[in-house]
Amino acid sequence: MAANRVLGMLVGIWLIALVLVVGKVTAFPICNIDSTEMMNQCLQAVTGKSPKPPSKQCCAVVRKAKLPCLCGYKNVLPALGIQPKLALALPKECGLATPPECHF
Repeated sequence: MAANRVLGMLVGIWLIALVLVVGKVTAFPICNIDSTEMMNQCLQAVTGKSPKPPSKQCCAVVRKAKLPCLCGYKNVLPALGIQPKLALALPKECGLATPPECHF
């Protein structure tokens, strides 16, 4: 069971990295949301030295997500240039309860 979960996470990480490296906008579902929509709407809120607050559009995407699933990817975020603390704060910033999986 644990091996299947790890394998699933690795496949998800690989797909995200592939999209970023190739540079093509290829959507795939992850944790009940469209990965491209999440990146397009929320990237400015979780990257850079002066990130912007999440937009209404970003929060709309976050509200659709299965947050415990999404927070399961917290350990790979730095490899994607995403600041984990900012990403894991998105639920709270969007007025949602933060699941235990989203805490370090």
